[in-house]
Amino acid sequence: MNRTDDPYYLIIGLGASGVSMVKFLHAMGKHIIATDIDESKKAVAGELNRLGIKTEIGFHDHNTFNGAGVMIPSPGIPLDNKFIKTALKNGVEIKGELDIFSQYNDLPVIAITGTNGKTTVTTLTGEILRHSRMRPFVGGNIGTPLVEHLMSEKKADIIVAEVSSFQLDLATQFRPDIAVLLNISEDHLDRYENYNDYTSSKWSLFKNQRSSDKAIINLSIQGVAGRCSELKSEVFTFSSSEMKNAPGMSGDERNMLEKCNAFIRPENIKIRLKDKQDSVHARQMEKLSGIHERENLAAAALASLAAGSDFQCVLKALETFKKPAHRIEFVKTIKGISFYNDSKATNTDAVIRAIACFKKNIILILGGREKTTDFSLLSDHIKKSVKTIIAMGESCRTIKETFEKLYPVRSVQTMKQAVQEAFSIADKNDIVLLSPACASFDMYESYAHRGDDFKNCVEALDRD
Repeated sequence: MNRTDDPYYLIIGLGASGVSMVKFLHAMGKHIIATDIDESKKAVAGELNRLGIKTEIGFHDHNTFNGAGVMIPSPGIPLDNKFIKTALKNGVEIKGELDIFSQYNDLPVIAITGTNGKTTVTTLTGEILRHSRMRPFVGGNIGTPLVEHLMSEKKADIIVAEVSSFQLDLATQFRPDIAVLLNISEDHLDRYENYNDYTSSKWSLFKNQRSSDKAIINLSIQGVAGRCSELKSEVFTFSSSEMKNAPGMSGDERNMLEKCNAFIRPENIKIRLKDKQDSVHARQMEKLSGIHERENLAAAALASLAAGSDFQCVLKALETFKKPAHRIEFVKTIKGISFYNDSKATNTDAVIRAIACFKKNIILILGGREKTTDFSLLSDHIKKSVKTIIAMGESCRTIKETFEKLYPVRSVQTMKQAVQEAFSIADKNDIVLLSPACASFDMYESYAHRGDDFKNCVEALDRD
């Protein structure tokens, strides 16, 4: 298929971000074709057809890909897709949603990435800014596509965007005024060649920043001193480490720790910017159950302060803030056994953080779709804190093979069986923790769908 005189934008994938992108570009007068290999997208395709937009559903066509002017794949579409690769060889341009958004956006942007904690920090940053009488648009990977702001009549004066590594992989022009990197740990190795590639994707958040921009970074990230030395932006840091003289710590790392802008201790978080210092005390952080959640607070506070908020607004936001669901979410206590939903824990680092919140007497529900996960990274933490593992989903066999010679492992087929099995073996004061270390797509539409099923199964226990 030859390139036409009216080259079209090809939108690949009709999830939330793809549909929003189609509607936005259509409103801008662009020629659009949308495609999704999932036949269940026929309903949404009908809606687009009524707008005069051509769709191809249930199949992909090389001619359609090769004839496009620009391809815009949704973040969940692997870039090694054979149709995309062939089109690229034939000279078709590829763009990501962050660059399309940047082309039309004229507001300052706070962009937040990291393996874990993105949604919590994005949400909390938005809350702090609202208390500062700003009007943030909160979107991105958190659930509301960024181009929705471009189509909205609702006024905003700043963008707070959760950004994933998949979005960053196609971001060549995206330049956040304030960029936040929360942490990096092993994840998505089914998508990346290796861990270094995944790490580089996260650090690319800063690549287009200028000296007038700000970077907010967790000092616990491996190689942080070397990476920060390459940045053009002004760097602010936060840390929960007290290892100022740790073996192997470089002079640059020690120097960065001494100049840390937000230092997290069990009793408080000390925040210092320029010549001003403030503290958030433990009693004000009662809703934040672990060190990682206090790191999230420190990051949100620094981002908000850098955007022009004041410290009192940080404290006010803490009073009203509710964590997003499915993140170490208390569900219920039944006969002295407490159930927690941490369905958002789709990698081992998130599970380690959850285990650290409870320390012992845990019955851990693991499993789902694997992302070439190294479950052995959990071994030391399970040994200290977990009484029994309940394995489920596609990764059930791998979990059993990893742990069954070391710890008790029970296999189940469904969430209902997992909850019932956990309840049957639990003692009073035990914790039943759903923290899967896996994606949900083997059995569920999303981690939220999985977490809701867990909560419903727990509620059913109380009715029996």
